[in-house]
Amino acid sequence: MDFINKVVIVTGGAKGIGRGIVSAYAEKGAKVLIADVDELEGKQTELVLKQSGKDVLYVKTDVRNESDIINLMVKAKDTYGRVDILINNAGKGLFKSLYDVTVEEWDDIIQTNLRSVFLCSREAAKYMRENKEGGAIVNMASTRAIMSEPNSEGYAATKGGIVAITHALASSLSKDRITVNAISPGWIHTGDYSQLTALDHQQHLSQRVGKPDDIARACLYLTAKENDFVTGINLVVDGGMTRKMIYEEE
Repeated sequence: MDFINKVVIVTGGAKGIGRGIVSAYAEKGAKVLIADVDELEGKQTELVLKQSGKDVLYVKTDVRNESDIINLMVKAKDTYGRVDILINNAGKGLFKSLYDVTVEEWDDIIQTNLRSVFLCSREAAKYMRENKEGGAIVNMASTRAIMSEPNSEGYAATKGGIVAITHALASSLSKDRITVNAISPGWIHTGDYSQLTALDHQQHLSQRVGKPDDIARACLYLTAKENDFVTGINLVVDGGMTRKMIYEEE
């Protein structure tokens, strides 16, 4: 899988899973734009990777704002001359009783998690279709698109919407040689992995909790040109957690 000189945009790329994805593409020789609203973390991530010889660029981006998204794509085109890959990773949680959620909170999570996928994909595709080989988009959904705990309506709705818009975009953009896929991560630990317990790991068929690298490798697979036969799917990367029976044995 060759990503040398590919131009990759990662939203929410300053920390957590996003930072892992940025690092993975940079290690493969890609030119990576780190799009994030957190300027402090964004510039720090850019600095660390540049110090190790990677070609990265931080662009402050609030994915709720169409103008920020348009600016991000223009910056990519002006700096590197093209856009090859978009990872729609930016997102936020909303875990609160539905009796207490305000309309403003509901609209905010819809705009951050779901509307941003549409806007970023549309704007990136305008440049991808100029490429002879097209491009690739990956949207970050969640296993919460298919299973839930209480008080997660806003988050579940956005992640379910991401799964649905993924196959719609895959259909619409196929004529422009652009693949569109989703990844649904399960439990991905972005903190101190050593603090997890044996019970945490045993909840998974894989016998371990996930790491950002697990999602990054899935992104690499779905955006590699030789895998362009894969489009419109939702790849669940959860260590088998959503397939594990939960009944306690006597």
